[in-house]
Amino acid sequence: MPYAEAARARGVHVHHLNIGQPDLPTVAPMLQAYRSFDHPVVAYAPSEGFLDYRQALAGYYNRLGVAGDPIRADQILVTVGGSEALLFAIAATCDPEDKILVVEPYYTNYRGFAHMLGVEVVPVTTHASEGFKLPAERVRAAIGPGVRALVVPTPGNPTGMVLSHAELAELGQVCVDHGIFFIVDEVYREFVYPEDGDASAVAPSVLEVPDLEGHAVVIDSVSKRYSGCGARIGCLVTRNRELYAACLRFAQARLSPPTVDQVAAAAALRTPHEDMRAMIDAYRARRDLLVAGLNAIPGVSCPTPEGAFYLIADLPVADAEDFCIFLLREFDLEGETLMMAPAEGFYATPGEGRNQVRLAYVLDRPKLARCLEILRAGLAAYAARAPAPRASMS
Repeated sequence: MPYAEAARARGVHVHHLNIGQPDLPTVAPMLQAYRSFDHPVVAYAPSEGFLDYRQALAGYYNRLGVAGDPIRADQILVTVGGSEALLFAIAATCDPEDKILVVEPYYTNYRGFAHMLGVEVVPVTTHASEGFKLPAERVRAAIGPGVRALVVPTPGNPTGMVLSHAELAELGQVCVDHGIFFIVDEVYREFVYPEDGDASAVAPSVLEVPDLEGHAVVIDSVSKRYSGCGARIGCLVTRNRELYAACLRFAQARLSPPTVDQVAAAAALRTPHEDMRAMIDAYRARRDLLVAGLNAIPGVSCPTPEGAFYLIADLPVADAEDFCIFLLREFDLEGETLMMAPAEGFYATPGEGRNQVRLAYVLDRPKLARCLEILRAGLAAYAARAPAPRASMS
């Protein structure tokens, strides 16, 4: 960010593909709920969240299809964004010096929250050549003493990987066999792009897998689904009563999830299907443009993500962080440049991801096309300059 701010101070326009902040409008029912809120006092909400909102969420999950008994409101804990749900889940399943398995490249807060709690991250590496898929046996081989949970995003940030029902079931069985929890981050559930163009498709949920009642924990959020990142409403879903009770104690310690935002989040559940479809179609079109454009640049490659709105791309550079800083500090194309996220920070294994970047396709297609022009020109300029060590703000 300091390099981006310095570029803007020089009058350079910076295109941000480094962060997953959607540019699509927040869904209309959510905005209307904010405008209509007329309570005389913005009071505390119950620590577990408003009952009517949790009941509405239970209806949402049950319509997706769940294995066994329907999900109930008392199995849903409303949280301050999906991040708090993740923090609670790790804190409830682990003691300090315990371990969690994470799939790398991974959402960086998995490691951040684990570090906050004194929990060690054990990476299970996936590769672009495999479409970032996660073989169950690779997970099984990584489980050792002190491992308490497996944390998996599907659809995945930062790779866009989507696990099938069969793959979720295989991973769930590994967790059952080893007596560990299965924490599944399903924040991007609706953002899937099947080859057949099925307009009703959503990513399979761990809630659909039978016999995981004691092990499965779902992390969810309204941030991306309804383009409401600032609303800060998420939830944790589990049928494990003891785990739920532990998470509720954390929730009671922080008192209350946001009151007005829960009202807005409940309204968001009423978003018409055609509006959600339009959002998903927009992301699919952006993905297709970006993937094709990246793979057309000499030396650049990336697999086609199946979901979410992120991808990992390999660049023809030895140090992607140095290249990203170069774009901001030394390069512009007719007054424009590009900000990307170096992918090395999405890995725990030293040296992994050093030539990769993560891109979020959260800009419209004309802007993405311009970003591809900037990247192509930037790579050529970077290759032509004298080799330099990794840049420093000093």
